[in-house]
Amino acid sequence: MTEILSQDEIDALLTAVSSGESVPADIGGIGGGGVATSSASTPVKRDKKRLKVYDFRRPDKFSKDQIRTLQMMHETFARLTTTSLSAQLRTLVHVHVVSVDQLTYEEFTRSIPSPTTMGIVNMDPLKGNAVIELDPSITFAIIDRLFGGKGESLKTNRELTDIELSVIEGILVRVLGNLRESWANVIDLRPRLGNIETNPQFAQVVPPNSMVVLTTFDTKVGDVEGMMNFCIPYITIEPIISKLSAQYWYSSIRKGISTENLSLLKEQLGEVEVEVIAKLGATELKFGEIAAIREGDIIRLDETIKQDAEVIIGSGPKFLGKPGVSGNRRAIQIREVLTTITEEVLQDILLGSED
Repeated sequence: MTEILSQDEIDALLTAVSSGESVPADIGGIGGGGVATSSASTPVKRDKKRLKVYDFRRPDKFSKDQIRTLQMMHETFARLTTTSLSAQLRTLVHVHVVSVDQLTYEEFTRSIPSPTTMGIVNMDPLKGNAVIELDPSITFAIIDRLFGGKGESLKTNRELTDIELSVIEGILVRVLGNLRESWANVIDLRPRLGNIETNPQFAQVVPPNSMVVLTTFDTKVGDVEGMMNFCIPYITIEPIISKLSAQYWYSSIRKGISTENLSLLKEQLGEVEVEVIAKLGATELKFGEIAAIREGDIIRLDETIKQDAEVIIGSGPKFLGKPGVSGNRRAIQIREVLTTITEEVLQDILLGSED
């Protein structure tokens, strides 16, 4: 009588044939002859290393390199947020990236509490919206700190009042400013805060099965610790997906240092007020002579009237010039440059102006 083999027995038989191992004797009585003989049953190990689980309902949209680039960008965002919130709340704030994952939007909304604080963010010039979410413990700790408290969280979660919503809106706007700076090497992002939702079911920025990239931050305000999430839909970030690579990231940083940042630095320095002093001359007097000076006395200087005066900027002389009059105001005409304005001289000038 012919015995029909099960699928598991067929798989085991094929594995044994391809590897040259003995066929187990308990597979349909074949083990006694034919392919191989064995007096004892030899277990066959199936190769599972070649198997990879793939869920077609949530396909991977981002490569590992793109995930790493997003993590580097948001690590910069975390450092900036740590500094800005610490200064605003006047307490120790620590923010750092925990993970960057890709999942469906439905999985994200199911993973956060309700009620919570969800800011809908317009990602101009990118199309679509993102979501920034603050854990209730962090939200109430920030509110308590701004209202003059020690920064304690509530024991029970509740909806935010209108005043509390207005306060937390200002915090989110400030945080989004850091987001723009951290994305500057990839795109000139201009994030704007739209409305704030407390129920995740009302914040449907994309369909539930759409893929998103979720960056989770561990956030600590004083002694209160919680999570902050930043969720970006794939359809929003798709136009710049090719720029999310380590190579583009580092090349953009080098380019920014040499051109864009330098131009921005020069523009900002152009508005800095610096004290300029024209030193006509100098002399030395004894303290008794200084104490005896009266109105109308003449102090003789070491320089002659024909010598150029020193023009001092910061802590030292930078030019020589001829004193005179321009219109109704005293002036000095530059006749010689003593020091070229280099980075070291510029730093000296700025430090001198601060003093």
